[in-house]
Amino acid sequence: MAVSFSHFASSVKAETAFTVLAAAKRLIAAGKDVIELEIGDSPFPTPEPVVEAGIQAIRGGRTHYGPSLGIPEFREAAAEYVNREYGLTVAEDNIIAGPGAKNFEQLFCEAFLNPGDGVLVFSPHFPTYPPNIARRGGRVVLSALQHAHDFRPNLDDVQKFLADDPNPKAIFLNSPHNPTGGITLLEDLEALAEIVRGRDVAVFSDEPYDRMVWNGKHHSLLAQPEMIEQTVAAYTFSKSFSMSGWRLGFAVSSTKTIEMLGKLTNTALSCVPPFTQLAGAAAMREACDERDRQMNEFGRKVKLLVDRLNDVEGISCLMPGGSFYAFPSVASLCNQLGITSHGLAMYLLEGADDMQGVACLGGECFGEAGAGFLRLSCAEPDHRLIEAVSFIANAIERTSRVEAYVAAHALYRLEAPYTSE
Repeated sequence: MAVSFSHFASSVKAETAFTVLAAAKRLIAAGKDVIELEIGDSPFPTPEPVVEAGIQAIRGGRTHYGPSLGIPEFREAAAEYVNREYGLTVAEDNIIAGPGAKNFEQLFCEAFLNPGDGVLVFSPHFPTYPPNIARRGGRVVLSALQHAHDFRPNLDDVQKFLADDPNPKAIFLNSPHNPTGGITLLEDLEALAEIVRGRDVAVFSDEPYDRMVWNGKHHSLLAQPEMIEQTVAAYTFSKSFSMSGWRLGFAVSSTKTIEMLGKLTNTALSCVPPFTQLAGAAAMREACDERDRQMNEFGRKVKLLVDRLNDVEGISCLMPGGSFYAFPSVASLCNQLGITSHGLAMYLLEGADDMQGVACLGGECFGEAGAGFLRLSCAEPDHRLIEAVSFIANAIERTSRVEAYVAAHALYRLEAPYTSE
């Protein structure tokens, strides 16, 4: 007899990008030409000084256990890095290493949430936020990001959350935002700090796209007076330094919070490999020029993709303030075709053509507030981005194929029309 899973485990849904990635890889293995715009991974190689530092660390025997908080060399380099880049005044004791940034969602919730506590999440949202909140029995309270407001957070919703929720305890903030590309401006951060400062409310500031701001510069809530006491900011090397497979990131907070996160890290994963951390230290100290070159290339590619999408009838796309995603509105198109936005994404992958497809994500993969949108990564060569948009433009004209796809996949039938933007 198989042992039953917990209610929590049975309720968890995997991050859709990886589900679509698996479907795309199966089709590619079967001989289909798939243009992959579904996954948020860098197409660039890890900078050479970083690779060399990792190899030398392995050869030098840095392959054993290290401190749960991270090795001193890494924590010192990370403190220097955020101080230089974002005007902070933190020290090594304000830094903890992690295997990427995603794990800090879980540690943050373990550190601050009790069952029944409310957590404000701006939506569309990264799909792992709700499962990590649910792990602690927290309640997700959604605030919809609006296309008309450039997907900036609604601070009136923050006020309402603090005033009306029976146990308001935390806020999840993500800027630059995945999937919309929206930016939380400095004035938004200043106002948010005024609202929450001094309250028993913690903020998880998710900043993996910190080097992908296309106008102006990135700002962190950490820089606001006293907010380091209430904020955990998470960073990763996956995007900025093309190190997704190295699984390395870090968080910044008060020394008291960092000590707590270190204890929780110790009980969950022991430590991050020291050789990976030494590679990360080299990235922050020796590879910023290469980082900036790659980020400039990303910005150019995002504009290329957005401009091409806006040439397609029925598609409207804002130029994102940051990230390497386009988040076009396809609501009117979906209404016309009678298909959900994620159904449209799957049609482009599976049903539009027998020999070719485009892999992207429907906005509802990031919560219901994303319905009526698509998310497309620009992590492909220019000619493939242009080819993908041309494919989409042709695919949406094949109405008989859309009808056949919806008939065979009833879950993608649009039952009620999307509202206008």
